[in-house]
Amino acid sequence: MIFDTHSHYDDKAFDGDREELLRSLSSHGVGNIVCVGADIASSKEAISLAQRFDFAYAAIGVHPSDTADLAEKDMEWLENASKEKKVVAIGEIGLDYHWEDPAPALQKKWFERQIELAKKVNLPIVYHSREAAKDTMDMICQTGAAECGGVIHCYSYAKEMAKEYVDMGFFIGVGGVITFKNGRRLKETVEAIPLANIVLETDCPYLSPEPNRGRRNDSSNLRYVVKEIARIKGISEQEVMDVTERNARKLYRLESEIRR
Repeated sequence: MIFDTHSHYDDKAFDGDREELLRSLSSHGVGNIVCVGADIASSKEAISLAQRFDFAYAAIGVHPSDTADLAEKDMEWLENASKEKKVVAIGEIGLDYHWEDPAPALQKKWFERQIELAKKVNLPIVYHSREAAKDTMDMICQTGAAECGGVIHCYSYAKEMAKEYVDMGFFIGVGGVITFKNGRRLKETVEAIPLANIVLETDCPYLSPEPNRGRRNDSSNLRYVVKEIARIKGISEQEVMDVTERNARKLYRLESEIRR
């Protein structure tokens, strides 16, 4: 079965058919999903969805672009919420320099604070890093964040850095971009790193793969990602699904969970 390690089913894009869509995923070969928070509100929604659907789990955290109004009371909520049975990670957290605000210094403050939280509650981390390759790597190394384990979500940097992350024990998140004509970097990365360090993700409703690029994404589209990884690696699609599912369970420490 396919394990979607990164989704945003709380997004308003799913308001019209969320229940129906989620209940249909098993018919598309999707066995499990992780709903990922980007701020406090969406983290609460991620937990709610995980509690309502037995095949769903939650990651909670504050995206770097949403750190401007973050406060210690929010960190207290995250710490308490991390004890919920179906919360499997802290994320998505990190650095995003695509926009001018919030300022890098503020992003770094809350990135470090949330890494500290992950270490305290002993959960893996879902990393967001956009146009901030060196600073992200530097902060991970300086804080000892690798001890938590985790995934570099929506990986977009060079294959050489991906190899560094793999050597540190991280997983690399691969989604729809690998099917794009301009997705050369990600294709090179997938070719260069072991399948044992790759997990599947949608980031839905965003980044829908070809042939559905530009439309709303959902976990059923991961079959196209599977197909492209299989082509690049020269292996069967079934092997890609089996190995990446095992990887996802290892990432989120769900090896003992019954396969749904």
